[in-house]
Amino acid sequence: MPEIPQTAAFASVRELAKHLRAGDFSCVELAVFFLERLKTVGAKLNAVVTVTEELAIQQATQADHELKSSRDRGLLHGIPYGVKDLLATKGIPTSWGAAPFRDRMIDADSTVVAGLRKAGAVLIGKLAMVEIAGGLGYRQANASFTGPGLNPWDTSRWAGGSSSGPGAAAGGGLVPFAIGSETWGSIMTPAAFCGISGLRPTYGRVSRHGAMALAWTVDKLGPMCRTADDCGIVLNAIAGPDPTDESCVDRPYEYSSGKNSDKLQSSTRYKLATLKDAARNVQPEVRSNYEASLNVLRNFCDIEEVALPGCPWVAVASTLINCESAAAFEGLITTGDIWEMTAEEDHWGIHSSMVIPAKDYINAMRIRSKMQRAIDNFLKPFDAVVTPTLATTAYPNDRPWSEHRRGFYSSQITDLGGAGAATGIPALSIPNGLGEGGLPTGMQLAGRAFNENRLIEIANRYQEVTDFHKATPQPLD
Repeated sequence: MPEIPQTAAFASVRELAKHLRAGDFSCVELAVFFLERLKTVGAKLNAVVTVTEELAIQQATQADHELKSSRDRGLLHGIPYGVKDLLATKGIPTSWGAAPFRDRMIDADSTVVAGLRKAGAVLIGKLAMVEIAGGLGYRQANASFTGPGLNPWDTSRWAGGSSSGPGAAAGGGLVPFAIGSETWGSIMTPAAFCGISGLRPTYGRVSRHGAMALAWTVDKLGPMCRTADDCGIVLNAIAGPDPTDESCVDRPYEYSSGKNSDKLQSSTRYKLATLKDAARNVQPEVRSNYEASLNVLRNFCDIEEVALPGCPWVAVASTLINCESAAAFEGLITTGDIWEMTAEEDHWGIHSSMVIPAKDYINAMRIRSKMQRAIDNFLKPFDAVVTPTLATTAYPNDRPWSEHRRGFYSSQITDLGGAGAATGIPALSIPNGLGEGGLPTGMQLAGRAFNENRLIEIANRYQEVTDFHKATPQPLD
């Protein structure tokens, strides 16, 4: 077996695909390489629930056979990956990050897993998450039966949630890419904290069939990768209509970027919006990295400072999520399984959500339609709005996060997050430097519904002239 260099752990999907076709190593050899990293480094990060070794070797063997037979399924052919453990996988437990469900078997693959299998990708692991994706509410890192999600850049810090395992795995070089989910911030946060690119697609772009539902009208599934380009490659495999998911739109998606220099160095100029005071009360390093990123973007973007429309973004998003999660997990209370959940301080969160009046939910839904029109009109003149992804670097694992965040809070970033949750618009977080303690910071691009390709295109241009996405943490193995 040729020795695969350790640098391959942080290679992009596109780079690994080139190596496979050049015969530098086989699909099985690549799978074994990442399986070992899942078992060793993954254990140090509490990032893994189940290593799917037998399945991975089967799928990688098939991928090798097909390549030798000139059957090439595309850029994901033979590429290992992991999924957040709320996606159903036939014959493999799907725990939802929660002790009461740790041995649950769902006798089917989710549509996303089936789509990646069709694309030739190799499933090597089910990845850790905050229990029931944060449906109880969570205030510190202990809310998972697998233990707190640890950041590969500093294991005293949180990986982010609720997609903690996908964030740590992609950021720590355990998988070339992972699939996470977001209701509010669950892809954006771990992407920023772990120094990777994370894409939250438009609501309805990706089928959620076979995925745990936290908030049925809010949840999204999306890729967490080394680069924005990789996010486009993965989204191409998982997006599209699905008759088994009534919320999935009949709107085909195609990502065709070959990352060729002609396209990336074109004369196209984009129009970006920044939000007034978005970086006012953030950590100094977050602010300076953001300002430096704007200077880079000005080379190919026109930037205008604007104000987000005055809507109750946070209140509406919170009401929708709290009510829908209470309905989804009422059984935790009636069965008493709530008392088996890991984070004792969060046991009462769902109880409070259960008593929200129906009129509040109905009014939130009525206001939501107006907010969707408002955000679309706001974004119409722009290719994207850009902000810091978060106000701080990764939070400490040993105390409530409110203590770390004290003094660092951007209402504009929070409102944009609420807008994303309530209206379903897409967003992409990419690394833009290092901040406090040498930890990654992130920059967020958000855009109109179904405009993922424009966000990826801008991010590709940014990543072509910067190398923040190439930064890696110190080895843990």
